[in-house]
Amino acid sequence: MTGQELRQILLDKWGYSYDVQFRRAQGKIFLQVMWKYLEQASFPLSEAEYQEHLDSIANYLHALGGSTQVQTFIAQTRDRPRLGKAVSIPLDLGERSSEWIL
Repeated sequence: MTGQELRQILLDKWGYSYDVQFRRAQGKIFLQVMWKYLEQASFPLSEAEYQEHLDSIANYLHALGGSTQVQTFIAQTRDRPRLGKAVSIPLDLGERSSEWIL
């Protein structure tokens, strides 16, 4: 999955180019779809910076083998990002999770 494909998945599901971040909690890794999005006037990144950020996230997902998990979760979830509440996508990285937990 490329950054552009990730952006299209977000647009297709929720209609906005939401910010995404990795988070570590309770010994697990999550990809969080945040409530801020590119189309907001107050969004802190330019379109080019946002695309660079998504490319970086997509590269990590690909390297960790989590791309399919993210695609499946987004397609199936009924949750949507809203102010103060991100959509958390748990990533099952198997043996690779120890690399992130340290």
